[in-house]
Amino acid sequence: MLAHATVDAHATVDKLTALRLPALAEALHRQLGNPEFAELSFEDRLGLLVDAEWTHREQRKLRRRLRAANLRRQASLEDIDWHSPRRGLDKAQLHALATCAWIAEHRNLFLLGPTGIGKSWLAEAFAERACRSGYSAYCARAARLFHDLHVARGDGSYTRLLARLAKTELLVIDDWGLAPLAPTERHDLLEILEDRAERASTLITSQLPVEAWHDVIGEPTLADAICDRLIHTAHVIKLHGPSMREVRAKAPRGDSAAPAAAAATTKPSAPRKRD
Repeated sequence: MLAHATVDAHATVDKLTALRLPALAEALHRQLGNPEFAELSFEDRLGLLVDAEWTHREQRKLRRRLRAANLRRQASLEDIDWHSPRRGLDKAQLHALATCAWIAEHRNLFLLGPTGIGKSWLAEAFAERACRSGYSAYCARAARLFHDLHVARGDGSYTRLLARLAKTELLVIDDWGLAPLAPTERHDLLEILEDRAERASTLITSQLPVEAWHDVIGEPTLADAICDRLIHTAHVIKLHGPSMREVRAKAPRGDSAAPAAAAATTKPSAPRKRD
């Protein structure tokens, strides 16, 4: 009788695998091989099985979100170096922004400061946190984003690209304002922001203060429309200090005594429930 039950249990594992429930099947296989689980109630054992499958699926979705985010760096808010000479970071503000409530509220975020101060790294750290909190994200340098839109207009995928950007819950536009916008770039940016205004969040890094954005955009009417969709719902972090690249270049060779990640501001927030 026991042998028959064991055969049926292993057949159940095979069926779970066929049903594409690999984590649940693996968890059941572990239970079958460990007599300690026999002391648990049916409800407890079932709960452990469901938890294993749920965790597996959440991790798989997170990996997909991180791949789609186009992250170039291994950046995380936990790894912020509070001992660096970078100025303008406030722990209370970072703690609030790390909850991703601003993304849930469809607000924007500007990271402003000179070159090399760490704006791009911080932007990707926010994108990584958004992915871990259940939001979709996409990071692109402004020049590359406009190039991709130009290519999409030529190959017929322009509308699909705009739709994909519109559905992205956090769009990071890095190195905004390095050069004046061309006429097509102004219209492309307005199209993107029109789709996202009050529906999704946009994070912009720039060396320029917000007051200078009108001149970079160029055409006053479009500049008003673009800034109106960005500025009024934005949090702003202004960074100042020496270039982090210069600081690293001047550091003694072989100096690995970087401050520990314990100086981070926050812990990961619980994943948002998704359909």
